[in-house]
Formats: sequence, structure tokens, C-alpha cells
Amino acid sequence: MAKKPYVPPQQSAAGQIFDSLFILALVVASLFVPFYFGLAGAGKTALSFADKTWAGMKQTPLMQGVWEKLGFTPDTAADIIAARFDYTFSISALLLTGLVVVVYFVFVVRYSDKEFRDVIAERFDAE
Repeated sequence: MAKKPYVPPQQSAAGQIFDSLFILALVVASLFVPFYFGLAGAGKTALSFADKTWAGMKQTPLMQGVWEKLGFTPDTAADIIAARFDYTFSISALLLTGLVVVVYFVFVVRYSDKEFRDVIAERFDAE
């Protein structure tokens, strides 16, 4: 008796649209949740200037010209110039992130292997 060819399950157009919108919502949420909970963008330090002049903020004449072309004065540009990002990081957080990525990768590979073997067994094993 000949086996019937394997036909994968079909998904409706509405299901595909729902899945696409759901994935899009998850991506947008994953980008904004860290900001909402204050977990990202908090690493800023602020410099303080004795006087808010171009020279006092260590701006070269070229930099001063660019600031002025953009419509800034020394007073309005001072807050922007003083804001600095803090690029320090925690080794433990880095290692934890690496561990999470490796564990997830191992999980995906093992689960995919199991699913692949199930599909192959369903399709090609003798009945």
C-alpha cells in the first residue's frame, strides 16, 4: 500500500494576520518595556561647567559654529553638552546574559531536533 504524501497543516489568512500583528506587538513591547521600567537609558552623568560660555564648555571655534548654525546659544547648548552616557557595565550581568543566550540556544536546538525526528518518523518509518 502506497503512503499518502505528507501535507502540512494550513493556516488561514486571518490566522496569519493575527500572528503577524501579535509578533509585531511583542517586538514593540520588548523595545519599550525596559524604558518603561527604567532599565535602559539610565546610565547618564552630567558635567558641571563653571561658566556657560563656549570656551568654558571646551568647545572649539568649529564646534561653536555648528552649534550656532543649529540655533543654539551657550545657555541652550549647555545641558546637551553636559549630558554624558555612562558606559560602565557589570561583568556578572554580562555573564548572566551570555548564559541565558546559551541556554536558550541549547533549548531551541534540542526541541527542534525532537520535532524534526518526530516528523521524519511520522513520514518515513514503516507502518
